[in-house]
Amino acid sequence: MAEKSIPSIEYAAASEKEELGKVELAPEVLEVIVGIATTEVEGVADTRGSFASGVAERLGKKVHGKGIKLDYGDEGLFIDIYCTVLYGHAIPAVAREIQQSVRQTVQNMTAIEAQEVNVHITGIQFDPPADK
Repeated sequence: MAEKSIPSIEYAAASEKEELGKVELAPEVLEVIVGIATTEVEGVADTRGSFASGVAERLGKKVHGKGIKLDYGDEGLFIDIYCTVLYGHAIPAVAREIQQSVRQTVQNMTAIEAQEVNVHITGIQFDPPADK
C-alpha cells in the first residue's frame, strides 16, 4: 500500500552527548496505527479493503491496515483513508474527527507529523454489521 518506505526516526538520549540509536518504522506499522485510530471514531462503520483483505477477514484474521494509503516523500507524510460511515451520523463531523484522531495518534505514537489526512467516504452503512 505504501509508495515509499518510511525513513527511520532517530531519537537522542536524555543527554545530548549520548545517542541511543535509531528506530525504524515499517509502513505497515503506520497503516495499522491509522486503521485503528480510524475505526475507533464513532460513526465509522468500516474501512474499505481489497479482495485479499476481505478473504483474510472471512477466515478470522483482523486486517487493520485496509483502506489506508500512505505516501511519504520529501514533502512529508500524506495519509488517505477510505471508509464507510454509519447511517445517521453527520459525514463532515465524522470526517473531521477522523482527521483529528489520526493526526494526533500518529504524532503521539511515532513523532511523525502528517502533512495531510484525506478522508474519502466510500459509502453509508444502513444496518449494523451482524458480527459486531
